[in-house]
Amino acid sequence: MPRETGRRLIAQNKKARHDYHIGDVYEAGLVLTGTEVKTLREGRATLLDAYGSIDDNGEAWLINANIPEYAFGTWRGSHSARRTRKLLLHHKEIAKLSRELGTAGTTLVPLSIYFKDGYAKVEIAVATGKKDWDKRRTIAERDAKREAERALRNRNRYNRG
Repeated sequence: MPRETGRRLIAQNKKARHDYHIGDVYEAGLVLTGTEVKTLREGRATLLDAYGSIDDNGEAWLINANIPEYAFGTWRGSHSARRTRKLLLHHKEIAKLSRELGTAGTTLVPLSIYFKDGYAKVEIAVATGKKDWDKRRTIAERDAKREAERALRNRNRYNRG
């Protein structure tokens, strides 16, 4: 059977981009069990309440990511849906992340889970929380940009003739 190539998105955390200012973005591997991989291949996962952390031993962890139990698995091979999963990063990346997370108000937020060339990967970012006025301003800027594009498109449509 030929090996899988390319990138296939499984789950995306759209709320993270709304709630946080996204800083540096990293790609990390995931340590998964067999039934978790099968569930991800079905496209069933959520990152809504998930976050990352680095412990005292210098290991990175993904906490609270929901990968549901595999529907066709046996009772022995099943996994816990919200278990803590280890992230695979280089030592230099973990050291840089721990320095950045040491500042007040920063957190490690997963942005997406995907398969890249057959391997499960998670995209994580160092993020700082947005205030309510920041969120409103972002929405207002997005709406203004959309209105400007719409007006330009309508103007070009009527001036062709």
